[in-house]
Amino acid sequence: MAKTKISEYSATSADNTDISNINIAEGCSPANVNNAIRTLMAQIKDLQAGTSGDTIPLTAGGTGAANATTARSNLGLVIGTNVQAYDANTVFDDVSATFTAANSFTAKQTFTGSSSVISSKFVNALEGVTVSATAATGTINYDVTTQSVLYYTSNASANWTVNFRGSSGTSLNTAMATGESITVVFLVTNGSTAYYNNVVQIDGTTVTPKWQGIAAPTSGNASSVDAYSYSIIKTGSATYTVFASQIQFK
Repeated sequence: MAKTKISEYSATSADNTDISNINIAEGCSPANVNNAIRTLMAQIKDLQAGTSGDTIPLTAGGTGAANATTARSNLGLVIGTNVQAYDANTVFDDVSATFTAANSFTAKQTFTGSSSVISSKFVNALEGVTVSATAATGTINYDVTTQSVLYYTSNASANWTVNFRGSSGTSLNTAMATGESITVVFLVTNGSTAYYNNVVQIDGTTVTPKWQGIAAPTSGNASSVDAYSYSIIKTGSATYTVFASQIQFK
């Protein structure tokens, strides 16, 4: 059989006696060697251009496919047809993708638009809420990787410090990059004696928020739920600007 593309060659060198019907067996014409090399170069270029019909297997660093749809399937990247877990810092760059089933993202994803294209659109979205029968007091570690809203349903027993961090094993400084922001809410229940958040920390270091209104709150609201909102902007390494507010719900 004439070897007209790379996939038709044999792993046994003695079996390769022609290139596209050009005889390269022992004793062939010198001109055949020149012609065979030129033809081989053309076949390699066809492989690179994707016009030869050959595919490169996954084990050789390819996709084992001749088109994008099959390539995504072979690589486990089928979009919109199954539950797909993304466990790396995937970047979605100017790609219009529709997910029609549940997808699990286990690391930070970056959706990159352009100067003329918005990077993402959410028709509806849910946020994680932790509801805990806990009374606010002392230092409360707020792990931003756990929830967006933390709701303490028992009456606060003293003024408290809230310390923002990524988690018990990850600092917020590690979890966030400079130029990123995160907004979280802390809902605190007060009884007849009201208490309030009087110290804000990030990774154990006290910061001074910019509070909505004239000044920081100096009291809580009795027999109410006080909602504290914190927008944290990372402006440099371990450096933040925090915009905070306190709103009463009764």
